[in-house]
Amino acid sequence: MSTTDTLGTLGTTTAQARSAELEKLIQKEPGRFRVLTGDRPTGRLHLGHYFGTLHNRVRLQDLGVETLVLVPDYQVLTDRDIAENLKEYVEELVLDYLAIGIDPERSTIFAHSAVPALNQLLLPFLSLVSVAELNRNPTVKDEIAHSRQAAVSGLMLTYPVHQAADILFCKANVVPVGQDQLPHLEITRTVARRFNDRYGNGGSVFPQPEALLSAAPLLLGTDGTKMSKSRGNAISLSADADETARLIRGAKTDAERHITYDPANRPEVSSLVLLTALCEDGDPRQVAEEIGAGGAAALKRRVTEAVNGHFAPIRARRAAYAQDRRLVRDVLRTGNERAGALADATLKEVRAAMHCDY
Repeated sequence: MSTTDTLGTLGTTTAQARSAELEKLIQKEPGRFRVLTGDRPTGRLHLGHYFGTLHNRVRLQDLGVETLVLVPDYQVLTDRDIAENLKEYVEELVLDYLAIGIDPERSTIFAHSAVPALNQLLLPFLSLVSVAELNRNPTVKDEIAHSRQAAVSGLMLTYPVHQAADILFCKANVVPVGQDQLPHLEITRTVARRFNDRYGNGGSVFPQPEALLSAAPLLLGTDGTKMSKSRGNAISLSADADETARLIRGAKTDAERHITYDPANRPEVSSLVLLTALCEDGDPRQVAEEIGAGGAAALKRRVTEAVNGHFAPIRARRAAYAQDRRLVRDVLRTGNERAGALADATLKEVRAAMHCDY
């Protein structure tokens, strides 16, 4: 992405073109790349997460890309007064990761709070970004608008810089994101560039990470709005077959009987059709044609069978892992140690560059 791009249409278009080039390079030489990704531990992951990001992480891991998966427990506090049920949510998140195929032997799963050197990078990084730049960030503006807090905390305002520390501590050069996250990544690139210019002595301490844009399908929740943990309209990865069937039976459709795939005009029906196609590895238009005059009842039977069939092995693995919670703690401990070693090395390099290595 050009450093002179705005974060409007031009920046997004440029990012899309570069992302396509990046995908080709990853396919050719996966060992050149290091990915940082993760999810806030605010509840169980759902089908939208799976088809949006999770399965892509497994794909990159299996290609041979070095993958670090962050559990950003500190960032739960960006839009909440307290981090409720945090330990439970962290463990549930790790169980979901293991169940979908994140291999702790090949990928590093770690927690924010367990890597002090990572968080210490936030201080020098904040000196590289102005308050005006933080206030202009459109993603932060949107998050503030939907915040659960009575007042906006400093952590919310500095959220993009904390994300920069997440990405740069391990010198990740690829970050899988949606288009709405491009402004955050641009701040990371700005921090890296300014640090190199100010302290790099003609060299480069940090890479400027690039966006790997996902073509994530938009799956609606059972109420017809965006699938979300906080809205209570999601089907979690850990849901059993009966719960899945119940939730799908209650999913919103429309009054037209004949099933078609028309996301613009029939979003609720089309989302269910798309979910079926994703689970069956098929084409949504073909799925809709096959159901046709069967109506919403036939559609819901089909999507229930597809979801339960696709996720049965994942749920079985999750149930098996859940029998040994020590495994979850061992995975996190090992990942925390790996991430800590990377963060310590980077912080040492930063201190030397800033002449703070006394």
